[in-house]
Amino acid sequence: MKSLERAEAIDDVLVGGLERRFTAAVARVERGGHLVYERALGRTRLDAPGRPIYVDTRFDLASLTKLFVTTLALDLVARGMADLDVPLAAHIPEWREDEHATITMRMLLAHTSGMDSGADYRLLLDARVSDFALRRPLVARPGERVVYSDLGLIAAGVAIERISGRSLPAALAESLPSGAGFNPRSLERATIPATEEDGWRGRVQGSVHDEKSHLMQGVSGHAGLFGSAADVARLTEIYLAAACGRNTEVLPPALARDAITCAADDPVLRRGLGWALKTTDENSCGARFSQRSFGHTGFTGTCVWADPERDLQAVLLTNAVYFGREDSRPLRAAFYDAVIETFGV
Repeated sequence: MKSLERAEAIDDVLVGGLERRFTAAVARVERGGHLVYERALGRTRLDAPGRPIYVDTRFDLASLTKLFVTTLALDLVARGMADLDVPLAAHIPEWREDEHATITMRMLLAHTSGMDSGADYRLLLDARVSDFALRRPLVARPGERVVYSDLGLIAAGVAIERISGRSLPAALAESLPSGAGFNPRSLERATIPATEEDGWRGRVQGSVHDEKSHLMQGVSGHAGLFGSAADVARLTEIYLAAACGRNTEVLPPALARDAITCAADDPVLRRGLGWALKTTDENSCGARFSQRSFGHTGFTGTCVWADPERDLQAVLLTNAVYFGREDSRPLRAAFYDAVIETFGV
C-alpha cells in the first residue's frame, strides 16, 4: 500500500467493498496533475491461485478502452488524416449505399450514430464481429439520439485502422505511449485480477471479459485493453490539463476540450466525444463532483471521473464482476463522494 495523504473516508469505502464487492482494487487520485493518493488492496482471486495486488497491477479495463480508442481517433484528426464531421463511408465502403452513409466519426464517439448497442455473443460465434457491427441495421437515424453502442466503437476502431494503415495495437504503441495494451502475455495473466465465472469460458483471468472482444481475439475498439490506474490517469490528464489551462501533449488543447464538451444531450448521461459528462447526481461520480465533470465506467468494475473545477481526477479499478453483475453505481458513487470529502476544495 502507498498512501500519500491520509484519506480515511476513501479507505473505508475500499475496505468495506473488499471480498464483498470485489477481490482486488486500486485507487488513484491526482490533483493538478500530481499524485495525492494511491492504494492497492486485495488479491487477484479468492482461491489458492490468488496473488497480492499492487498499485501497478493491470486490470481488464473493459469500456475504458473506448477512451483510449477515442484518443487515437482524435490524434488522427489533429494530424489532418481524419475529420470529425465528414462521413466515414470513404473509408468504410460497406456504408456507401445504405443507411449508414452519413455516419461521421463524431457520431460514433458521441454515440449518436444510430448503431445498435451490441449483440448477444451467441449470434456472433460463426460471424466476423467487425463485419457484423458494420452491417447491423441501425436502430435510429444518424444524429437522432444517443444510443450507447459497443458496435459504434468497434466501427471507430475499424475506421482508425483503415485510415492509419495500422492495427489498433500498433496505433496505440506509436501514438499513445502507455502501459495499457491488448492481450497480456501468458506470464502476466496470473497477476491480473480475475473477473466473472463464465459458463462458456470458466473463471476468466488474464483474457478479456467482454465476449465480443474475446471473439475478436481480444482487440477491438470498445473493450480489450488491460492497464493500471496510472495508465488511465495519464490518459485522463490529457483532457483535464486542457480544461484547466495546463500544458498537455498528444492532443491540441482545443481538440481535447471539444471532447469533454457536450456533443449529445441525454437526460441520463450527456455525451462528449468518448467521454460521458455528469448529468445528474445519480451518475456514478456521485453528488459531489461538479456539473463540469467527465468520466467513464467499465463493466468489469473500472471507472474514472475528472472534475475541472477542482483540477482533480480519481481512478478506481476493481474486478467487481467476480461476484456477479450487481450494479456497481453505489460503490462508485461512495468512492467519489469520499474523494471530494478528502480532497475537494
